[in-house]
Amino acid sequence: MKSKIEVVKTLLDALPYIKKFRNEKIVIKYGGSAQTSDELKIQFAQDIVLLHTVGMKPVIVHGGGKSITDLLNDLGVETKFVDGQRVTTKEVMRIAEMVLSGEINKEIVSLLNNQGGSAIGISGKDANFLEAIPKDFENFGYTGNIQNVNPEIVDKMLVEGFVPVIAPIASASTLGHPGFNINADLAASQVAIALKARKVLFLTDTPGVLDREMNLISTMDIAKTEALKADGTINGGMVPKVDACIEALRGGVKKAHIIDGRVEHSILLEILTSSGIGTCIEL
Repeated sequence: MKSKIEVVKTLLDALPYIKKFRNEKIVIKYGGSAQTSDELKIQFAQDIVLLHTVGMKPVIVHGGGKSITDLLNDLGVETKFVDGQRVTTKEVMRIAEMVLSGEINKEIVSLLNNQGGSAIGISGKDANFLEAIPKDFENFGYTGNIQNVNPEIVDKMLVEGFVPVIAPIASASTLGHPGFNINADLAASQVAIALKARKVLFLTDTPGVLDREMNLISTMDIAKTEALKADGTINGGMVPKVDACIEALRGGVKKAHIIDGRVEHSILLEILTSSGIGTCIEL
């Protein structure tokens, strides 16, 4: 009986957050270990289906860099990185789109549907959802920066009760253009802004933003985040993630979260508990 009462207490603890975020859009960037571990994949799908079932409107933007690199290596296609970002040649672009839109996107959709959800996968090319221009064609090729987001298609999916799953491939204005490979963190930020999302979450392979003693920083504002970047506390791969958070906040998103995707049910722990598990950045 005692264990059953504890279950009820847990549900009651989550109730204020369920009520608070009901009908709110929550954009989740899905990547890292959470995307490669079979057990974590199922737990991720369960988290999303639960959020959707209690009335929230989750939107998934996924990455897939490791899978792209693995297939390029298998095919003997050279891949280069500059400042941590992939140089996307025309051949790399074909493979990136194949992996992101054709393999990973549909795997996530199937996972969500198998857990009782109703998910539909699209890429940024569908209905010109994401439109981009070259980041720096001479140095990065078909790696792009998003110029425009057309939210109508995703809004319609949400109204109809579906969970959108978005591959970060963008369309171009030129006929016959192969499109652009987009950094998934930046894509999630732009999608969150365009959809007027309440929150954006970034799943990573670290507990969140850490101080110099490697302790988790639970909450920060933009000013503190910029200061920690300036003094080198925030460095390496965490920089583009906090930049994506800041971009989303300045675009109207209320809160941005960086959480550890290696933790079981990390999304539920961050959204439905008072303590959370990662770093929350707000204005």
